[in-house]
Amino acid sequence: MRIASLDVGSYSVRLTVADVLDHEIKIVKELGRITSLASRLSEDSLLKEDRMEETLEVIKEFVEEAKKEGADRIVAVATEALRKAKNSQEFLKKVKEETGVDLQIISPQEEGKLAFLATAFSLKPEGFFVVIDQGGGSTEFVFGEGLNPKEIISIHMGIVNLTERFLKDDPPTQEQLDELEAFIRRKVRGVVRKVDEIVGLGGTITTVCALEKNVYPYDPKKIHGSRLSRESLEKWFNTLKVLPAKERSERFKQIEDRRAEVILAGILMFIVILEGFSKDSLLVGDWGVKHGLIVKELLLP
Repeated sequence: MRIASLDVGSYSVRLTVADVLDHEIKIVKELGRITSLASRLSEDSLLKEDRMEETLEVIKEFVEEAKKEGADRIVAVATEALRKAKNSQEFLKKVKEETGVDLQIISPQEEGKLAFLATAFSLKPEGFFVVIDQGGGSTEFVFGEGLNPKEIISIHMGIVNLTERFLKDDPPTQEQLDELEAFIRRKVRGVVRKVDEIVGLGGTITTVCALEKNVYPYDPKKIHGSRLSRESLEKWFNTLKVLPAKERSERFKQIEDRRAEVILAGILMFIVILEGFSKDSLLVGDWGVKHGLIVKELLLP
């Protein structure tokens, strides 16, 4: 069976088309686009019209791509932005009317399970590990071993809301960065557990990995399962924090224009997490929620 999965996140929309057969998953096509759906959501808990329109256009494009690739089924989920927004039902209705796809809002627990399942199935980390799925509006910490998640903690701490709240200047002042770091430390302190391995997911960590390995254009096969050190994260954080967002993407082709605006909050979060968990490095995963949907179809048809 050929399955297409759509993950409509707070920051980006992602598509995976894959064949599921004989306990194997073969990726056919993957697409991703930053749409910043959660941008300015914190102002009044409403999705902004321009963000909804752009996100809807990308969903329509990706649904057409899935059909062109011969997908037998299209499953689509939405996460933090649509969980929080007062006008999320309006957006879901538009998606259904214009694409025929039922976009389902999933809970933080389900989001965490899917990210964990994708990581466990594809990377098979040893021992007791935590998958950290960093998003635009929230970050999930999922602890477990094998294919079994044991504990899921979702924190309202994502790269978009952290940037909007703390990093007012471009580039940010050291005082702003210090305040952000102190906030992240307080949040992370409550989720620290003893683990054998940390796996980081999301556009920030894969982008830093691409920078460190000099991968361009982006190739998930060269990133998925790579190891990234805390030292490398600190190096890139210190390099980027003194540059305006526009210059970050101009100087480093691996950084998309919109990613450049929020990447500092994302990197700092992972630095603080590694320190909190007393680890010097983490594994980088390119598989996330959308892959988890496909793994779920394979294991629980």
